[in-house]
Amino acid sequence: MELYIPRPDLQAEIHLPASKSISNRVLILNALSYSPYDIENLSDSDDTRVLAQVFDSNDTHFDIGAAGTSMRFLTAFLAKTVGEWTITGSERMKQRPIRILVDALNALGGKIEYMEKTGYPPLRIFGSALTGGHIELDGGVSSQYISALMMIAPYMQNGLHIELKGTVISRPYIHMTAGLMEAFGVSTRLTSGSIDIQPQTYRPIPFRVESDWSAASYWYELLSIAGQGTLFLHGLQKNSLQGDCRVAELFGKLGVNTEYTPAGIRLTPNGAPLPDDMQCNLADQPDLAQTLVVTCCLKGIPFLFTGLQSLKIKETDRIAALTAELRKLGYVLHEPMEGALGWDGTRCADEAHPSIATYEDHRMAMSFAPAAITRPIDIQHPEVVSKSYPAFWQDLESISSSSK
Repeated sequence: MELYIPRPDLQAEIHLPASKSISNRVLILNALSYSPYDIENLSDSDDTRVLAQVFDSNDTHFDIGAAGTSMRFLTAFLAKTVGEWTITGSERMKQRPIRILVDALNALGGKIEYMEKTGYPPLRIFGSALTGGHIELDGGVSSQYISALMMIAPYMQNGLHIELKGTVISRPYIHMTAGLMEAFGVSTRLTSGSIDIQPQTYRPIPFRVESDWSAASYWYELLSIAGQGTLFLHGLQKNSLQGDCRVAELFGKLGVNTEYTPAGIRLTPNGAPLPDDMQCNLADQPDLAQTLVVTCCLKGIPFLFTGLQSLKIKETDRIAALTAELRKLGYVLHEPMEGALGWDGTRCADEAHPSIATYEDHRMAMSFAPAAITRPIDIQHPEVVSKSYPAFWQDLESISSSSK
């Protein structure tokens, strides 16, 4: 798909998608509470749609495609649900490790087997009551493993105590899970190094999902690169459960002011001088990495982002993908250590007509789209945005049209 935004004086209102992270958790909690209520403003993303279809199905075999969150949450949910189940996914999903979660569930009384390669989907799950108890997990593993265990913990016979070893990444997602569990009537005890959940029962409640701060990041990026205009993003809250609400603070350093209103946020240029370089630990906001990396390159700001250990097991190896695709635009990135990505200002020859590969990764497509302000580019397989933001290209077209 060819993209070019030649006159980027951006003036638009955007109705963002609902939060995928909240939607997926609330679908699990709604099921665990046997809720009679429909969830309001549920995400229309592929990940959420696949998960919702499972709960509407009478099948025992589920193909969740590329939905990593669904794979992890459903593995735990099915492990405590009486029956024999199988769950599989795309070829990429079969390359994404799940052994840590499977080992934890089996240690807590579950019975899960690998149907092909040890440590990876597809899985055969023999669901039954779980005994629970005490486990240790590396805090550097995906927070989705931890959240998956937390949500089913109240129905374990002995509850669940998780000891987290080392540095804990994506901590806001753990707090999001705990906050949503408490909304459904279950108390949790979180410390810096442990999670304790006693046997309890969820209670059903009506629930409305807020808009997605991760999706907002691409509009921050667009305005930062354009340097002019006003964008209003509907449905965002300042006091959000979503860790990616930190995007407002981070882009404050990159030229974007955030004004909070009851209906959403208004983005305008703040006129602040740009930093000489940007150094930031994104362990709690790894989904902002691609947005920030592309923004800093296009604005000529050297950077070093750390805390990115989980990026290599996402939809693609995002470290490698960013390095390869930004070279097409003339930027030479480096990986100084595990979990870090930097740019020291080194340039190379750029391609005359860059075509950006998206690697079946929605965030690659959306984070590179704002580069169309600086030059015509091609985005390969633009349909990947359906994973989290199906209307992204229509929203971008509305901005492009209004700025011509």
